[in-house]
Amino acid sequence: MALHGLLLHQRLLLLLIISAVTAAFQLDPRCQSQMNCGSVKIPYPFGTSWGCYLDESFHIDCKNMSGIPKPVLANTNIEVLNISLDDGELLVSNPLTRLCFNNGSSLSQMQSIWSKFPISDRKNIFIAVGCDIFAYVKASGIYPSACISSCDRSSSDVKWPCSGKGCCETSIPQGVVNFYVDISPFNGMESHDNSCVYAFVVKKEEFNTSSDLQNLQNISTVPVVLDWTIANKTCEDPRNLKGYVCKANNSECSNSTNGPGYFCRCPSGFEGNAYIDKACTDIDECKSNPCYQDQICNNTNGGHNCTCWEGYEPIHEENGKGDRTVRTGCQRIPGNQLIKTSIVALCISVSLLILLLGGSWIYWGLKRRKHLKLKEKFFQQNGGLLLRQQVSNHESSMTTKIFTAKELKKATNNYDESTVLGQGGYGTVYKGVLSDNKVVAIKKSKIGDQSQIEQFINEVIVLTQINHRNVVKLFGCCLETEVPLLVYEFITNGTLCDHIHDKGRSSLLSWEKRLKIATETAEALAYLHSATSMPIIHRDIKTANILLDDNYTAKVADFGASRLVPLDQTQLTTLVQGTLGYLDPEYLQTSNLTEKSDVYSFGVVIAELLTGKKALSFDRPEIDRNLATSFVSAIKEDRLLQIVEVHIVNDGNIEQLKEVANLAKRCLRLRGDDRPSMKEVAAELERLKKMEKKPSENTDVYANKTVYLLSATNKSFDIDVGTGGSTSTTAEYDSMNDQLLKLVDNGR
Repeated sequence: MALHGLLLHQRLLLLLIISAVTAAFQLDPRCQSQMNCGSVKIPYPFGTSWGCYLDESFHIDCKNMSGIPKPVLANTNIEVLNISLDDGELLVSNPLTRLCFNNGSSLSQMQSIWSKFPISDRKNIFIAVGCDIFAYVKASGIYPSACISSCDRSSSDVKWPCSGKGCCETSIPQGVVNFYVDISPFNGMESHDNSCVYAFVVKKEEFNTSSDLQNLQNISTVPVVLDWTIANKTCEDPRNLKGYVCKANNSECSNSTNGPGYFCRCPSGFEGNAYIDKACTDIDECKSNPCYQDQICNNTNGGHNCTCWEGYEPIHEENGKGDRTVRTGCQRIPGNQLIKTSIVALCISVSLLILLLGGSWIYWGLKRRKHLKLKEKFFQQNGGLLLRQQVSNHESSMTTKIFTAKELKKATNNYDESTVLGQGGYGTVYKGVLSDNKVVAIKKSKIGDQSQIEQFINEVIVLTQINHRNVVKLFGCCLETEVPLLVYEFITNGTLCDHIHDKGRSSLLSWEKRLKIATETAEALAYLHSATSMPIIHRDIKTANILLDDNYTAKVADFGASRLVPLDQTQLTTLVQGTLGYLDPEYLQTSNLTEKSDVYSFGVVIAELLTGKKALSFDRPEIDRNLATSFVSAIKEDRLLQIVEVHIVNDGNIEQLKEVANLAKRCLRLRGDDRPSMKEVAAELERLKKMEKKPSENTDVYANKTVYLLSATNKSFDIDVGTGGSTSTTAEYDSMNDQLLKLVDNGR
């Protein structure tokens, strides 16, 4: 009897536990009705009281602000303006970043959002307004968006749309969470006296005119769209998985396109809250009377249809066709009319089938003809006729092949994303396999200016005649697409940039390999400058454009920005293009492009090889952001062994490192005339590569560094071979550092 009582007591306890657990996973009925805070509706999974929101990130505080209730994301100051269930979007109000200057001082206000939800990349845009400023969005230690705004000194008015003159704009990438917006002026606070500059993430279409941006001093907040989703799971996870929140039986689940997670919605023809059980209800379309006279509206689950009364048919129009939803309504069917109606319907069906087949045949024929005409148009537009003429003129020395669009489409599996090798300001590069199993790199160019077509064809002609082991070989091109396609040899071991700045790879890149790469790159540039039929200025020399094969042989690539120099000219005046950190400051100031511009960029490459640092990094202190400036300063102050990568130094190559560093310093001189030619640079590097190593006995390399630094006052790195000139001052390089942060048209 006692045992029976004990078992009964345990069963009752188990039932109580099950009831408690079931209640914990059921939404309180008071939370199922939509809540309000002021004029904002707050549907579940958001809520204002405990138990009425999914988790803390969906908690809304309804705060009283100046007597008006306003919803705010809990534990933040982010005001909520609207919550969309169907789109998974949250419209919030957020201050803009404002930096005001007054008599040499500044006052700032910063835009920031710290929440679980990412910024919507589809609904927002990043805008900066002001003169000579660099504005950026920083999130989780990275800079996902940035733009530069400068002003024409004759007019500082904001021009819409923003293109970099007075204001600039750029898109927001996916997955940006917890961010802030900051502004850096170019030329110090003096040039911005008694003025304010602005930068902010804002909902698209919020600013549509120049006057909108000129009145920012009267605006304190801007609307921003956030994408909210549920958990870190996807719709592919089992629906019975714990925590799955699409509760309505007929709800639809959609994966987020902006980071992990999913959101729920009622299907078409239904309305309600898909996060609440049985809350998606059918919309009764018949209440709005969508049918016409003498017709019956039948509401269906998720839709409706219109029918005539029994014994009635749609009234035929003049073309003999009837439709039961036409405005003419329905008419009574005569006794023998039913058979006639069936025969007519059959004839109409057969006729429609014949018309459909004939029309399809004509359509595909016209489409094919249009496609052939379009290919011919692109071929001529991209200079195909000129290329054919040039090929015939150089038939004995040229190996140019004109590929078809079909060949390259097949080689890249229709340009599948998995074949993308890289992207840059001048095009996208794909890996392809031709019909003869040759692996190639296919570059889809971004050339759209018809005035450059002749120059582009000339460049193709010259590059196909280049036969240098350290220049990527151009096999041919395709001109029958909207933009030209270039086909290069495929280099297997990635870019020099990857090897220098990847910690795992950097340790494998010894000083001997680095010197070999520098020498081969210099020889290739010297060849382009002085050994081709028409000199070529690369204009975008950087470690990302130097490829390596399995033997660490250097291959100069990416001639998208290159320019041919006529033999009767020594310089070209062009729009400034290039990459920040590598740009020749003289070219940046004057727009006069010379071979010495490549020499400067190559000097930055040598500095990268020695130090392992990026050419430009905003993660470093301001004084060290520009590698060229900090490198030259270190050489002047006899601090080479403090900045060089430790693992490439040994007791036998210090003198060699010093001479290479001094060579880089000469390449980085501000005046192009003071820099050596690439031919001189290549010869010097070849000499240094052949230098015999003479290690000192019982010498510790780190002790050697200390002795070397202590003796710095008796030594000098300022070796000016063949120039007779003096070195530039630190002030000049500080000026260069300011100039390098100016806007670069079409730069990467």
